[in-house]
Amino acid sequence: MNFKSALGALRVIAVLEGISFLSFLITMPLKYQLDITTPNKIVGMAHGVLFIAYVFLVFWASTDTKWSLKTKFWAYLASLLPFGTFVADAKIFKPTQESLKSI
Repeated sequence: MNFKSALGALRVIAVLEGISFLSFLITMPLKYQLDITTPNKIVGMAHGVLFIAYVFLVFWASTDTKWSLKTKFWAYLASLLPFGTFVADAKIFKPTQESLKSI
């Protein structure tokens, strides 16, 4: 994974976005059960920035690699599901990157 291409950057951001999404499993109980709001604000801001970056990079990478509408749909849907970006990386982004290396 690297930032040398849109697809490489997408793979990095996808993992970070997935981690930020799952971080809410820790920060939400802190917010609602212990009334500690600061971690949730930090994670929320990071998640928002990473989500926007993910959506932008899916658009950019799909334009570069000429993904089908179905592949684009699954890549975008992955951002809305817990563990989705990890699955998208394994099933879409990594195989695409490996196939481009062989060309």
